[in-house]
Amino acid sequence: MDLFNINILKLTKYLFFTGKGGVGKTSTACAVAVALADKGKRILLISTDPASNLQDVFGMELSGKGVVIPEVPSLTVANLNPEEAAREYREAVLAPYRGKLPESVISNMEEQLSGSCTVEIAAFDQFSKFITEDTTAQAFDHILFDTAPTGHTLRMLQLPSAWSNFISESTHGASCLGQLAGLENKKEMYKIAVNNLADAHKTILLLVSRPETTSFLEVQRSSQELSSLNINNQLLIINGLLGSGTDDISRSLYKKQQAALHSMPSELKRFKMFAIPLRSYNILGINSLRAFFSPTPFVENTVDYELPPVKTLQDLIEDIHVSKRKVVFTMGKGGVGKTTIAVALARGLAEKGNKVHLTTTDPANHLKYEQASSVNIIVSSIDEKEELNRYRGEVLAKARETMKDDDLAYIEEDLRSPCTQEIAVFRAFAEIVDKAEDSIVVIDTAPTGHTLLLLDSTLSYHKEVARTKGETPLSIQRLLPRLRDSSQTDVVIVTLPEATPVFEAQRLKEDLARAGLQNKWWVVNQSLFMTKTTDPLLKARAKSEKKWINLVAQISNNHCVLLPIKE
Repeated sequence: MDLFNINILKLTKYLFFTGKGGVGKTSTACAVAVALADKGKRILLISTDPASNLQDVFGMELSGKGVVIPEVPSLTVANLNPEEAAREYREAVLAPYRGKLPESVISNMEEQLSGSCTVEIAAFDQFSKFITEDTTAQAFDHILFDTAPTGHTLRMLQLPSAWSNFISESTHGASCLGQLAGLENKKEMYKIAVNNLADAHKTILLLVSRPETTSFLEVQRSSQELSSLNINNQLLIINGLLGSGTDDISRSLYKKQQAALHSMPSELKRFKMFAIPLRSYNILGINSLRAFFSPTPFVENTVDYELPPVKTLQDLIEDIHVSKRKVVFTMGKGGVGKTTIAVALARGLAEKGNKVHLTTTDPANHLKYEQASSVNIIVSSIDEKEELNRYRGEVLAKARETMKDDDLAYIEEDLRSPCTQEIAVFRAFAEIVDKAEDSIVVIDTAPTGHTLLLLDSTLSYHKEVARTKGETPLSIQRLLPRLRDSSQTDVVIVTLPEATPVFEAQRLKEDLARAGLQNKWWVVNQSLFMTKTTDPLLKARAKSEKKWINLVAQISNNHCVLLPIKE
């Protein structure tokens, strides 16, 4: 595998960086932008990530209109605000209906337009002009995008029925995107934008991944979605590769990475593949960006944070046990270790004499291999695919009673959204909780605040719209109040001691608070700082973790569990 080197790539006008949170998309995009600008190219770098840390990377205030970086005068950086754009978009859609429809209907529509898909549509609206305007294309040699649109969003934009008014009146399914009437006059611009994305002469998609199994699976999903739209000009960047190591910790991590590379999905192996070595420093500031592709070691001058006392996993288990809470969620982005933490909590609670029902939505269902040691634990698996197919079948059967084929195409695409998957799985989880009154139920994959609000607003809506009665099961109706009761429910947020995972976890906490769910405990997982590694590279990274551990301790009011990375 070659080292990533922009000098050997045939670069197109547009470069899209994509991958799950925390894999190094932003760092890589910024380093490429600086390297190209240093070669005399006129570069525009645009971020559409709601959790963007571009301002931290460049150490200055940025805006959506673009700011020239003083140390790199050929580089202009624009930090778009998709959350703000989503708010404006929601109001544009809802304004015609305010005062004309009941408040419960408006509330339902508003929540439909509050999900991640709507934020992405709004982000796509913002950056479409950058990929369609001739004046922008002429002003810059290369335009880089930190975060690419998903295949789901692009397919939705291509459906004629997605632009029709029926969606605002439909109650057949829990739409996460809602109608696009607020953007009706931009259909042609979107069409051009999607065409430019699919044009291999104009666009390269750079799939960024860590050398980890979960990260590869996420990249594979993104790649498949985009390939289904003929966006095939893709290459793979594997970020954070270790050498052989100098101590037990580094050698163990090296072996794990090599095993993940060996078992990488075959579909990814067809792409050109490049490696970026693990860095000992945070990618913050122009000097670190310029060092990113340099073989010369870069020494980071970091602040050495004093850590407050952190809690143990036993402290967390004891708190749940004493409080007698009945529902425990482990929440967080993929790859942070939710399943591992859920298993540890279940075991700890069972050892204290509690009956525990541990359930997972992981298709691999690793839990079945974990629980033989305890007679107090019942393990079940919620088959995400099976539940999604069941939910899709119910929604489509109802929709077919009144809808035409064109409109059904919209509903079918809407049912592929992340929000719909959460709702389908959540219904199955609600049934488990309903049957487990005498147990503590621990689930390792949980719905977002948006999904809970969507279910709740839809429930209120159903009270008023007789023809939709029965779509929200009784088990969910009973569960929603329980989840909002902090004396009955615990939400444990799991994150990593790095910038992007912590920022995303903060947004998750805010999302949950919006839905009325309180979070008390955080687990910072996979910490190098806790291993006492002697490897120089890992030791430097361990020092940089302290900033993020300190921040989580502040956010959680010192209800922060710190766990070492597993060898």
